[in-house]
Amino acid sequence: MTVRSTSQPVAGDLPTRTVVVWCADWPAVALGRPFERPVVVMRANRVVATNPVARALGVDIGVRRREAQRHCPEAELIERDPEREARVFEPIVGALDQITPRIEIVQPGTCLFPARGPVRYFGGDGPLAEQLMSVVNAHLTTPTRVGVGIADGAFAATLAARRSAASGEPLAVPPRATPAFLAPLPVSCLGEPELTDVVGRLGLDTLGAFAALEAGDVVARFGTVGLAAHRLARGFDLRPPHLDEPPIDLDVEYLADPPLERVDQAAFVAKSLADDLHERLGSRGLAAVAILIEATTTSGHVVERRWRHDGALTSTAVAQRVRWQLDGWLTHTQGHASRGAGSLARLRVCPTEVVPDTGRQMGFWGGADAASIRARRGLARVQGALGADAVMVAQWSGGRAVGEQYQLISVDAVAVAEDESFDLAPVGIEPWPGSLPEPPPALVWPSPRPAEVVDAAGAQVRVDRRGGCSGSPARLSVESGAWVEITAWSGPWMTDERWWDAVTHRRRARFQVFTATGVAHLLTLEAQRWWVEATYD
Repeated sequence: MTVRSTSQPVAGDLPTRTVVVWCADWPAVALGRPFERPVVVMRANRVVATNPVARALGVDIGVRRREAQRHCPEAELIERDPEREARVFEPIVGALDQITPRIEIVQPGTCLFPARGPVRYFGGDGPLAEQLMSVVNAHLTTPTRVGVGIADGAFAATLAARRSAASGEPLAVPPRATPAFLAPLPVSCLGEPELTDVVGRLGLDTLGAFAALEAGDVVARFGTVGLAAHRLARGFDLRPPHLDEPPIDLDVEYLADPPLERVDQAAFVAKSLADDLHERLGSRGLAAVAILIEATTTSGHVVERRWRHDGALTSTAVAQRVRWQLDGWLTHTQGHASRGAGSLARLRVCPTEVVPDTGRQMGFWGGADAASIRARRGLARVQGALGADAVMVAQWSGGRAVGEQYQLISVDAVAVAEDESFDLAPVGIEPWPGSLPEPPPALVWPSPRPAEVVDAAGAQVRVDRRGGCSGSPARLSVESGAWVEITAWSGPWMTDERWWDAVTHRRRARFQVFTATGVAHLLTLEAQRWWVEATYD
């Protein structure tokens, strides 16, 4: 295996030389499905990841669920599970611990570390990169493309790792050659859609063209966001990985008595530690962008992991990463003596890198207020007593049927206060032809209740393919109960879903009815059978 290199170094101050290991399609890979089966990972009714088979069949990132099903009816559509992604990635990071102990997880599927020590130990960029690829491939349960990039700075190393995954060979950018490596790449690599759209319309299609602008002009036109992107395009890092030890007085720890053995116990501990750390940082006007999670098992073994984030880590974001990490350790370290079997007796979290906490107002201008913070702590206590999945909230997922439009997810995955940020994109309500008009029903039955609807002559009301009714609904019986008179009705709203798949194809007609008892129902007719889907308040 050979290592390709870009040409000609350039003069200037260099950021920290960094190694990035990237596993392609990790949200799909972490599901563990067979490689030959098309897999599509969904989030908020949009495709966020696919495996190579689904991509080859025409499923693109960002398309809606129906579009994905149209291109690939046989694909398995699964909601994204960040906890599973982190849990499955833990054995791979654990194997990389044998190469360097300074690994930082950016997100499940991507990690980085400073190159200085490991490169010297292995005798150069090439031998180190080949060793990394060998170790990662050996610990993958589902095959995927693995990329290893080495460059000056995490941004360039990440782009090099993605190019490496496409070619199948490690890619090392020589010292001082990062600007030359970045120059021909498209501005979309910066990851700021609004910024890159404007820059592209100005005729600056490449990072090199954008980097050639004067920094003052960029700030005047695009502000601080543009200045940060301009710095990346020039080959500098915003926050390079640090080698210094974290300040001890900011550390928070928890002594478990009894030791932790279950993930639901860890959820309460994670939130408590995150709140404590957030208060300590806030008292000094600081925010963490990288944290160290360290656990000591009952057998005396110490395991640790570093997490890094592009922006400041909020209390909730820290709690998520601690819980993900504990889930991985509790799942994979027990029963492996070489990695420290036993329950977790001590947990420590410390910030390894902090930045000034700017622009954060505690409730005065609409940020997180004291009530939101107290609510978070109360919810964390309930989770600690009843389990991580005991506190759920409804989140929009899209659909025509009222029972499909929202799903229950853990409260840890959503923001209670406006200033809490998450990696997941915000949910937006999409147009759904054939969906019901507002207002929505107050009660959606977990399972539709069987019903009968007849016209004035006592014949069952039927609906043809064009939406024509055999008669006007006159009486309703729910679950073979007493008949009640229908005093008003509207509909039908016709839906014809998954028409391309003979197995999952559904054709339904929905009616809103108001009965003489003063109760309004949402009725569904499917395969000439009536059901009560929901009830209005």
